[in-house]
Amino acid sequence: MVAVWKRMRRERQIWLLCIPMIIWVLIFSYFPMYGLIISFEKYIPGKSMFGNWVGFDNFVRFFHEPDFLQILRNTLAISGLNLIFGFPAPLILALLLNEVKNSAFKKTIQSLSYVPYFISWVVVANILFMLLGNDGILNDILMKIGLIKEPMEFLTNGKYFWTILISSNIWKDMGFSAIIYLSAIAGIDKELYEAGRVDGLGRFGLIRHITLPGIRSTAVLLFILAIGNILNAGFEQQLLIGNPLTRDHYEVIDTYVYRFGVQLGNYSYGTAVGLMKSFIGLTLVVIANRLSRKYMQSSIL
Repeated sequence: MVAVWKRMRRERQIWLLCIPMIIWVLIFSYFPMYGLIISFEKYIPGKSMFGNWVGFDNFVRFFHEPDFLQILRNTLAISGLNLIFGFPAPLILALLLNEVKNSAFKKTIQSLSYVPYFISWVVVANILFMLLGNDGILNDILMKIGLIKEPMEFLTNGKYFWTILISSNIWKDMGFSAIIYLSAIAGIDKELYEAGRVDGLGRFGLIRHITLPGIRSTAVLLFILAIGNILNAGFEQQLLIGNPLTRDHYEVIDTYVYRFGVQLGNYSYGTAVGLMKSFIGLTLVVIANRLSRKYMQSSIL
């Protein structure tokens, strides 16, 4: 404890600069957490938050819901597909951009890949409606070239929903996420590449033996955090792109909490489901971190 206090005194200027952000985090991130107690009671708005305790009834209720298995399937499927296809996408993009030697072309591609991240999901949903709707551009093109005779129901057929959702997630987030990997690549010692070329390594050899090992710790860190978000399968995109015909494929835990917890006023129930999801995510992060530390000698802490 004495050592910590001495270090804080030595770094007091930095801590003074951090005070506004620390206060902001305490007020907006930690102080509201006292409201989690309503997950263990039957809370009625306008009345006291203490007194009407029900224990774990709200948690047990979720497991007995008729749609529980379907919601769990959709959540895990969408999150799993995002992890399988979405996690390596920015890494691949960063590796490809790193191999581009034309500076102007590289900056142009980087800028274009970043733009979708700053586009609202409302705008993205409208773009999808224009492209994939029954009267959309894609159906018009397919009908004009004779591949189909009637419009395909891309947005109203559940079997297409996961593909559309995962593709739009990758398109929207890939460029921005690649910034982290590009920063990690920029920190690799250039002399390692020169030594690799002297040893006869080609481009793929340099990527395999120098670039990938050099950014392994960054990739592991991001993967551990992604594991913790395995139950965060999205919210806005499902509500905007989904419709009653695709509900069996888009309903995830977050949209379920919104409908039953917020819209119907079941605040205690919605809080309980959200708390359970957060607890599972924290548990997965801890497990993934320990496994990474044991087998890859790399971890968050």
